[in-house]
This record gives sequence, C-alpha cells and structure tokens, in this order.
Amino acid sequence: MLDLAIIGGGPAGLTAGLYATRGGLENVVMYEKGMPGGQITQSSEIENYPGIPEVVSGMELMQSWPQQCQRFGLKHEMLEVNSVKKVGEHFELDLGKYIVQAKSVIVCTGSTPRRAGIIGEVEFSGKGVSYCATCDGFFHKEKEVVVIGGGDTALEEALYLAKICSKVTLIHRRDGFRASPTTVKRVKENAKIEVLTNSVVQEIYGDAMGVDGVRVKTSKKTVDLAVSGVFIFVGYDVNTEVLKSEDGYICDLNEFGEVVVDLRMRTSLPGLFAAGDIRADAPRQVVCAAGDGATAALSAISFIEGLK
Repeated sequence: MLDLAIIGGGPAGLTAGLYATRGGLENVVMYEKGMPGGQITQSSEIENYPGIPEVVSGMELMQSWPQQCQRFGLKHEMLEVNSVKKVGEHFELDLGKYIVQAKSVIVCTGSTPRRAGIIGEVEFSGKGVSYCATCDGFFHKEKEVVVIGGGDTALEEALYLAKICSKVTLIHRRDGFRASPTTVKRVKENAKIEVLTNSVVQEIYGDAMGVDGVRVKTSKKTVDLAVSGVFIFVGYDVNTEVLKSEDGYICDLNEFGEVVVDLRMRTSLPGLFAAGDIRADAPRQVVCAAGDGATAALSAISFIEGLK
C-alpha cells in the first residue's frame, strides 16, 4: 500500500511529491499520464517566478523539477487514474487494469481554460492569445489588446490590463455583463477600456511573430482591430472527473465545481487533499500551485502520522 498517491504532475503535484518524500514518506507515487510539468509548459515566456531573473519558457522553467523531486524518492507512473474512492481506512485508485491502494491522496489535476472556438485561437495560443492576464499582460505594455468575456474574471482582467496596456477593448457577445455591478461600473468608468457588447470575435489573425489583429462582428458592422494580444476569459473547466462517485463526488465542491479545501488543503473527506487550480479560489499562478502542493504534502504527512 502506498503512503501517498499524487494525481497530477504539474507544479502542485511535483512540489507535493518533493515535500512528501523529503518529509519522510517512503512510498509516494505521482500519477501523470504525460510528461510532468503541467499546463505552464505551454507558455512561451515566464518572467515572474521568484528566483528566476531571466525570461524563460514554461518548458525551461519546469524541466528540472522532476529530477529534483525524484532525487528524494518520488516515483512517477505514466498512468491515468480513472477514479478514487475511500474504502474503510484507505483509498483505492482505479488505474484501469488494476487497483492501487493508498493511505492518503493529493489531487492536483488542475483546470483547463475554456476555448472560445475562434478561428486562429489555437494557432496563436502562446503567441498573443492568452488565458491569463497576470501571466502575459506585461508583454503588451503600452500596446492595444482585446479581452473576450462577460463575467467577473473577464472584467477584472480587463481592469488589470488597463494599468499596463495603452488600450483595452472588452468584447462580449451579450448586451449585459454577468459580473458584479461594482466591477461593471469600474470598467465603464475606466477611460482606457472600450466596451463592445452584442459583438463577436470572428477571427484572430497575424503572422509567424504573433497576433496582428482581430475581426469583430458588431450589431452594425464587421471591423478589424489592430491589437498585439487577445485575452480570452470564457470560463474554466475544473478537472474533477477523478473525484466522481455513483451519487456525485467523494468530497465537497463549490458552485463553480471547484474542490472546497481549508487552509491546509484538506477536503471534506479525511485523508484526501487538493492543491493547485482544482481547488476553490485558486489564483492560477505557478508559484501559488507550488505553495499549495507543499501545504498539502505537509498535511498528508500529519494525517498519516495520525493513523499510526
């Protein structure tokens, strides 16, 4: 039986493995069906990770993490976990061909930005198309950008970008916003934000260097906007499939489908922890996910010691 099973090999999962093994747990396995590193490996430029002064790609940032974690005994299995359930005092992980038992589990399966389905979106992802203003906004300093979406996240990110960019065009397909009234008011009062409602981005275009502009269909006409960046905020899909049970989920989720945890990353099910973008109110930053992973590992160590 494993001391700890970690599901997901991004920054949260890798850091959880590092702290768990270095903290004394001897039988720890991280299940990640692909190469470790997570979503951040798709980012072309990272310049805000503490201790890394030069601009690096997401792949460059993450390349040494697995080696460091495995030095202390973390095992990586390139297998997909289909489901997790608690049976008595232990957990069972369904790996398809066989079942693995573990005393505790940390789930770090993250979330996936919802794509808008716009022509050019996939082609220019990481080359001007972004799903994180905090991550990539600075690369468009004093330039014009577009924000797509109508919820709190889209409007808050538009306000954030307005502090950096020369102009932000906020495009929403409906007449009204789903964001809080105070946020909507702040957006409408910001001189650097232009709001286009009842409008749809039909195409994102550019060249090998990146995005040059977008084609927008408004209620009256179709126009081209010259921009260097397109920030898409149409929602996230939290990857909680592994936590599904016959009658719902094995732990509490909030109204957005995110896992509810306390400050120690403990879920409502004893012995089960969640870290990174899968948990409620996650900032979706690498450094925060790593911190979550460390916290979850320390909590798992305490939990296992309590079993003894």
